Amino acid sequence: MPRLISEPTQIPVPGGKIISEHVGRVNTGSVAVSVAHMVAPANWDEPYQRPEFDEITLVLSGSVTVDHEDGPVTAVAGQSILTSAGERIRYSCGPEGAEYVAVCLPAFAPDIVNRED
Repeated sequence: MPRLISEPTQIPVPGGKIISEHVGRVNTGSVAVSVAHMVAPANWDEPYQRPEFDEITLVLSGSVTVDHEDGPVTAVAGQSILTSAGERIRYSCGPEGAEYVAVCLPAFAPDIVNRED
């Protein structure tokens, strides 16, 4: 039976980014996939990480850059970036900030993102 997700759960993170999880470990108990709406402020970035999940980043507005061992990849509104589990990556956005949807397979969890200190 279809299940209405009436509202997302906000997941607190440092740096001013807002994560609103619609499907995932926190909001629906799903471990297979997570879907979250993200809003990142101007010039936001986060530490390098080596996630244990694939991630699709679909940019709705602004731009998102993923730094990796071969250099940066930037997606603008209407584009997406696919990263694979085990890659060392770092997300950031430009002076206009960004709004995007992140889909993680398996679902995002803080203990499997493996952020560097």
